[in-house]
Amino acid sequence: MNIPFASFKKMHSELREKLDLAYERVLESNYFIQGKECADFEKKFAGYCGVDYCVGVGNGLDALTLILRAMNIGNDDEVIVPSNTYIATALAVSSVGATPIFVEPEIQTYNINPDKVEEVITENTKAVIAVHLQGRPADMDKICAIANKHNLRVIEDAAQAHGARYKGKRVGAIGDAAGFSFYPGKNLGALGDGGCVTTNDKEIADRVRSLGNYGSDYKYHHIYKGVNSRLDELQAAFLNVKLDKLDYWNEERRKIAEKYFAGITNPLVTLPLKSDDIFEHIYHVFVIRCKERDKLEEYLNSKGIGTVKHYPIPMHRQLAYKDLGIGEGELPIAEEISRTVLSLPMYYGMTDEEIQYVVKNINEF
Repeated sequence: MNIPFASFKKMHSELREKLDLAYERVLESNYFIQGKECADFEKKFAGYCGVDYCVGVGNGLDALTLILRAMNIGNDDEVIVPSNTYIATALAVSSVGATPIFVEPEIQTYNINPDKVEEVITENTKAVIAVHLQGRPADMDKICAIANKHNLRVIEDAAQAHGARYKGKRVGAIGDAAGFSFYPGKNLGALGDGGCVTTNDKEIADRVRSLGNYGSDYKYHHIYKGVNSRLDELQAAFLNVKLDKLDYWNEERRKIAEKYFAGITNPLVTLPLKSDDIFEHIYHVFVIRCKERDKLEEYLNSKGIGTVKHYPIPMHRQLAYKDLGIGEGELPIAEEISRTVLSLPMYYGMTDEEIQYVVKNINEF
């Protein structure tokens, strides 16, 4: 049996007619940038998240970068980020001239450890980026309390958490602003690149919109040195179709996760924490840990089971961040996670037979 790590086949086949109609609608409109489709999606996604404003942008990295710029965070500033996340979180900080300050995660949740945040705050600290990694919300009450105490901004990196809830509230509506990615592999994915910023702060929303449109607040009037980062009409049209199914797809992912939880019994494998009433997980990925991770991956791959290592080299050990001077062993939890985590197949359309095949082979390792 061959089981891919991810597949969009069932998702897109079920929506094919609506996606085709969305494409035809955009083509016939002859309007491809900043038109009705994007405006409709922004309104729809803002309502879904429970915020006042949503601004479509080019991708998830741009979303975080534009938030930081809208908050006037730049040279000589510091922004706290998790030491265990995709590098885009740190790159956004670097791109505005600020310095990312890495804080270790809780190894059980993979998210930033709030109890360690206060230890690194200095007079130069301006914000905390809370990443909802793998689809599990970060501990936002603790993070927001620390931020309020020290007059810091809270930015949510919700690139992997579309539809997740923290204490019943959608992510993207908890901090000062949030960045989403609509990369095709996300739970809400476009058919190309895309992203957005959500916020209840009109000033942030207006500045993000202008900054992403060449710094323009209206045509040929430029108030900032901006960039070109806009969610195009075609991707917005596809997202409008897919957003209607997001909660259903997330629930199907939870059902797959429950079957993994119930079936995987190999003592060499550590399972992730389950979704609960406080941290409502949407399982963007289902991540296990194993001391023999590379051998397990090779074994599963030999059985036709697709896997991914998220992420095999921690950010502080990447050549891109050599300048920070963080040596091996200085962030041991991030390094331990990088050495031991393995993501299993998780996608809408997995059959019970496929799920049980994955379970069987993990247990036989």
